[in-house]
Amino acid sequence: MLSPTSPTLGLFDMPATCAKSDSWTCAAVYDWTGGNETLARTAAWLIGKPLAILVIIVGAVVVRWVACKAIDRVVQRAESAPLGARRTFNRRAQRAKSLGTLLKSITTTVVFGIAFVMALSEVGMDVAPILASAGVLGLAIGFGAQNLVKDFLSGVMMMVEDQYGVGDAVDLGEAIGTVEAVGLRVTRVRDVDGTVWYVRTGEILRVGNQSQNWARTVLDIGVSYSEDLARVREVLTDVAHSLWEDEDYKDIIIEEPEVWGVQNLAPDAVIVRVTLKTAPMQQWNVAREMRERIKARFDHEGIVMPLPQRVVWQRDSTPEHPAERPSPAAPE
Repeated sequence: MLSPTSPTLGLFDMPATCAKSDSWTCAAVYDWTGGNETLARTAAWLIGKPLAILVIIVGAVVVRWVACKAIDRVVQRAESAPLGARRTFNRRAQRAKSLGTLLKSITTTVVFGIAFVMALSEVGMDVAPILASAGVLGLAIGFGAQNLVKDFLSGVMMMVEDQYGVGDAVDLGEAIGTVEAVGLRVTRVRDVDGTVWYVRTGEILRVGNQSQNWARTVLDIGVSYSEDLARVREVLTDVAHSLWEDEDYKDIIIEEPEVWGVQNLAPDAVIVRVTLKTAPMQQWNVAREMRERIKARFDHEGIVMPLPQRVVWQRDSTPEHPAERPSPAAPE
C-alpha cells in the first residue's frame, strides 16, 4: 500500500516490483490495484509481454512492406526506362526483377531476424549469448559454405554487370550454347546437340557473349590460284550487296557488307574474307544464306572453288635390285 505521505504513483512511475520486468502494464496495474504485486506481475506476463511482442511483429511487417514497396518501385522504374531495342529491354527487365527478388529476400531475413531477437528479449531471455552464438555459427557456416557464398556473390555481380541473359549465345569454357535460365547460383545452358549444362556462377572465369548488342558474320571463301582476284572481289561485293538490299534482311544486316580481301594463301586456295555486321543471334542465318548465294554465283560466273590436290610421282623404269624399287604410290 502507498503511504499517505507518498506522492500518488503515476503511469510513468516504475515501482520496484515492476522494475525488473520493465513493463508499463505492470506499473499501471500496480497503481490501479493499490499495490497488488501478484496482479501486477500477472498482468505484465498475460497482457504486457504478448502486447509488446505483437507490436514488434506488426512493426516488422510494416517495415518489410515499406521496404518491398520501395524495391518494387525501383524495379519498375528500371524496367520502364527507354532503351531502344526490345531485346535489350527484356534483358534489363529480367535483371531488375532478379535483383529485386534478391533484395526482398535479404530485407525479409534481416527485418524478421531482428524482430525475433527483440521478441526473445521481451520474454526475458538474455540475447547476448544468442547473438554471440549466431556470430560463431555464421562464421562456421561461412567457412563450410564458401563455394555457395562465392556462387551467390558472383551471380549478383554478373547480373549487375549484365554479362549475359536468357537467350544469349555464350561460351563459358566447357559449356557453349544458348542460355535458358539465369540464377544467382547456377546458369543453365543448352548446347547445339540439346545437352543441358548447369554451370555454377562461382566457377565461371570468362564469358564469351556472341549476341550482345550486335554480331558479325565472317566468311572465308577459297578460290583457285588461277582466278582473277579483282574479279572475285567484285563478285563477292555484288553478292553481299544484293543480300544487304534484300527486304527480308533489311532489319538483320545493320551495316553495308565489306570484302576485306585476301586473308590467307593456303596450299590449295587463296582465301578471301567477307564480313557482314548483323543483329544479335542472326550471324549464323546470314552466313548460311551468303554461302548459298556465293556458291550459286560462282557456278554462274565459272569461278572455281578448288578441292584438295595431291601430286604423285612415278618412275618410268623399274630398278633391277629389289631394294631400289620405290614403294607403291599412295592412293589419292
